[in-house]
Amino acid sequence: MESNFVDYVKIYCRSGKGGKGSMHLRHVKYNPNGGPDGGDGGKGGSIYLRGNHNYWTLLHLKYERHIFAEHGGNGGKDKCHGTDGKDVYIDVPCGTVVYNAETGKYVCDVTYDGQEVLLLKGGRGGLGNFQFRTATNQAPRYAQPGEPMQEMTIILELKLLADVGLVGFPNAGKSTLVSALSNARPKIANYPFTTMEPSLGIVGYRDNMSFVMADIPGIIEGASEGKGLGLRFLRHIERNSLLLFMVPGDTDDIKREYEILLNELSQFNPEMLDKHRVLAVTKCDLLDEELIEMLKETLPSDLPVVFISAVTGFGLEELKDVLWYELNAESNKLATITAEDTLVHRDKDMSRFAQELADEGEDEDIEYIDDDEIEDIDDLEDFEYESETP
Repeated sequence: MESNFVDYVKIYCRSGKGGKGSMHLRHVKYNPNGGPDGGDGGKGGSIYLRGNHNYWTLLHLKYERHIFAEHGGNGGKDKCHGTDGKDVYIDVPCGTVVYNAETGKYVCDVTYDGQEVLLLKGGRGGLGNFQFRTATNQAPRYAQPGEPMQEMTIILELKLLADVGLVGFPNAGKSTLVSALSNARPKIANYPFTTMEPSLGIVGYRDNMSFVMADIPGIIEGASEGKGLGLRFLRHIERNSLLLFMVPGDTDDIKREYEILLNELSQFNPEMLDKHRVLAVTKCDLLDEELIEMLKETLPSDLPVVFISAVTGFGLEELKDVLWYELNAESNKLATITAEDTLVHRDKDMSRFAQELADEGEDEDIEYIDDDEIEDIDDLEDFEYESETP
């Protein structure tokens, strides 16, 4: 069955070209020497990206292979201005990153609801011959063509925006914890890789406060080499302020499993090691107090450790207290994402995402549709566009 969670798509976008200016000389019975009256061409439509908190995935864009903005209308006689092409707004979930599919270079970032980012600017309309009239050239017989359109094939990549990201092996109890702390209901079963797509849950805290927790599919040793589900879903915790590592209490070596998880994260993105971390030892309903005290002596001392059981509720309040404290620590304050904060994306190699698209049959060569309305303008005069109208 096809998943409803889509976190990257590839789309060909094209803005509208500017309309041609009109070359027309007014000649009527009552005014035989009316002079030039050619109107300006209309502006071509632009393409914008717009953040929309009502979307959680890119599913609505999966089959939207081509997005075109309208062309500007041509100018007419009697100084009639051509119609402006309508702008196109592409609604995307908050946390969407855009890359140029041809070069793999970072283009822009949409991080909050209502944010609008200009992706492709529409061409300006050409000036009609009315604009070129002068005292010494009272009947100009030329007009400007409109500016050409812009086009780009883009990759949209979604990175869920959450406060706490869960990291653990399959069947570590991540989905059970999310369901116990929030109203989210991810699939829970006693076999590996139950969770096949990320999910979000809002965790309530004291005084009507809350924070967002992201559950991603489990990773295994060697995930950085493509084993299991690989590292495909780790992009969704790149922007999490805090990482919650989860290791079952009945594991032979809790510290070693934690170090394996940490190593896989570093293979994916070394900067993720700079995030604050908390270790939760799960399934502690299987342990007695004496064994818990013994385990504490073997666990890492450089991060907070909490023993919990999502089934019985043991340690969950303490866990929320620790998470809240770490989220609000002075050294871990969430900063507004700006262009400078996303410089890490600029030189990112998108080849592995292109390969994933190809593996799923979504990266077939996009057919660039020729616009039948585009006319040959080589026979028109070529003018430079100035910032001011002559």
